This record gives sequence, structure tokens and C-alpha cells, in this order.
Amino acid sequence: MENAHVPHPRIEERKKSGPHLTTDEHVGFNGRLAVIITNMVSTMWCAYIFAAIALISLPAAIQGGTAALISWIAQTFLQLVLLSVIMVGQKVAAAASDKQALQTFTDTEALLKLQDDIRRLIEINNRQTEEIHSSVVKKD
Repeated sequence: MENAHVPHPRIEERKKSGPHLTTDEHVGFNGRLAVIITNMVSTMWCAYIFAAIALISLPAAIQGGTAALISWIAQTFLQLVLLSVIMVGQKVAAAASDKQALQTFTDTEALLKLQDDIRRLIEINNRQTEEIHSSVVKKD
């Protein structure tokens, strides 16, 4: 008598949970608030606004001499503008990562289905091979 095939429990878990995406990480009030702020700041329009704000103090930095100008570039312009630009890049990277996770999930689901089909075909093949063998071999 054959053992009945029992699929691995993880297969059912995967069907219920789906792929794990970036949006799954935002839990609670603080997480939602952080996402809202991040989505507002991580736009190129915000980077342009920050650049405009930083440029307001540029004339004073120029009048202050080389040290003041370098300080303005490093501490004002780069920090304000690059903050948003880096965050835009991270959003793009996260979106690409989510697409990759979804594709990997879909591919894995297909492979699990294929593996189950192969297992079923092997069981059928084994059963038929045993039937052929028992009909060809005469028992004593």
C-alpha cells in the first residue's frame, strides 16, 4: 500500500500569505506617519523646493567668503537636496525589489505546481510499471 502524498505545509502558507512586499512593513501609527512623510519628501519636486530654499541663503554665503560658501554647499545645499534625491532613488529601488519579489513568488508557485505534477506522474508510472511487471512475471 502506498503512502498518500501530503504536500508540504509551506505550500498552503504561501498561497495564503502571498509575496512579502515593502508595503507590508508599515505597521501602526508611527509607520503610517513615516510613510506619509517619506512619500512627501521623496519626490524630485521636493528636491527642487529644497534647492530653491537653499539658494535663498546663497548670497550671504558668497559674501561670507570661501569658508562660508563651502559650509553652505556642504551643510545646506547638499544635505537638503541630496536627502530628497536619495530618497527618490530608494523608492525606485524598493519598487524594483517588490517587482522582483512578486516575480520570484510567481515563479516559485509555478515550480511547486510543476513539481507536484511530476510527483503525480512518477506515481502513475510506478503503478503502471508494477502492473506490467506483475502481469509478465509469473508467481510461483
